[in-house]
Amino acid sequence: MDSNGTAIEHVPKSKLKVLLEVLFVSTKLGFTSFGGPIAHLGYFHHEYIRRRKWMDERSYADLVALCQFLPGPASSQVGIGIGVIRGGLLGGLIAWLGFTLPSVIALVLFAFLLQGFDIGSAGWIHGLKIVAVAIVAQAIVGMGQKLTPDRNRATIAIIATSATLLWQTAVSQVLIIVLAGIVGVILYRKTAIPAAPNLSIPISRSFAIICLSLFFGLLIVLPLLRQFGVSGWLPLFDSFYRAGSLVFGGGHVVLPLLEREVVPTGWISKADFLAGYGAAQAVPGPLFTFAGYLGAMINGVKGTLVATTAIFLPAFLLIVGSLPFWNSLRKSPKVQGALVGINAAVVGILLAALYNPLWITAILAPADFALASILFLMLIFWKLPPWVVVITGAVGGTLIGLI
Repeated sequence: MDSNGTAIEHVPKSKLKVLLEVLFVSTKLGFTSFGGPIAHLGYFHHEYIRRRKWMDERSYADLVALCQFLPGPASSQVGIGIGVIRGGLLGGLIAWLGFTLPSVIALVLFAFLLQGFDIGSAGWIHGLKIVAVAIVAQAIVGMGQKLTPDRNRATIAIIATSATLLWQTAVSQVLIIVLAGIVGVILYRKTAIPAAPNLSIPISRSFAIICLSLFFGLLIVLPLLRQFGVSGWLPLFDSFYRAGSLVFGGGHVVLPLLEREVVPTGWISKADFLAGYGAAQAVPGPLFTFAGYLGAMINGVKGTLVATTAIFLPAFLLIVGSLPFWNSLRKSPKVQGALVGINAAVVGILLAALYNPLWITAILAPADFALASILFLMLIFWKLPPWVVVITGAVGGTLIGLI
């Protein structure tokens, strides 16, 4: 404990060591995190929380809840947030780079090499989908034990699961979380809830306000500059920045926005767009790295840098701008009550995602269920590292495809 009573765990001796550790872990996740944003949260939970204990369960759940409210790629924002808490602003940038760059590089190369091939039917890709089922199931077990320990919270979780499955729209997840927060305030605002550990956020509130102002400023100024005829890289930056700013619900929701930005303008053909989307399903990391493929098709390496930076910049500005105010909000009894409800709903949303889209697209035969069970056993009881589970799933999926 420090003088303020803040829990400190495994603090390295130097800032450089912290940053190198963040880079190593985030890059490993960038190479192994298959399965989409929900699965990413499972990988993060295993690596950052269960294994390295960089945050406690409650704080991780609160961070996930915060990122669910913000537009943009929620899993990437969670990773950036953990990096900021661990190593400051540079730590957040390194965490993002480590998690994102492997996917960007792989996706650009992979998309160029495999355009026109049917990669969706490859057995190893099906195996990776089964890996995602096991990873999310592990996350649900771990988070569910902590966040839904009583009847009320379990009920909130199951209602959130049902609502998510029965009401699948772009805004439904946000509204479900809001309603769960209201229910949490009603049920738990007067209940003695253990105070969440105070997170050390090495960013000033004044800098946070600058980040939030920059987020909204760019959202307004970039389209105006484009309308007045500013050319060069700005139209490309504007299109991808707006796509990254206005998306709730994860990477798949951004696809129609991107298609409207790049296909009608003639920057890329419909066929090339769909070929890149097919390749994006085969690589680890956030689906927002699809922007790297589109940028490369539009203007080579320079286009990749502009498009990737533009689509992720809103996520970075929002999470850095929000974190310094998070500790104060979490101390309010009403906010704590809301977070209890929200965290239970997040477990329910995870459970819904386990069924749709993961289960219904991955578990198609008894052999698939058998492989998923083995992978789940490896994670929960054998406690093997995720990369071993990923390789096992890919090999298992290939063998199933040969049967």
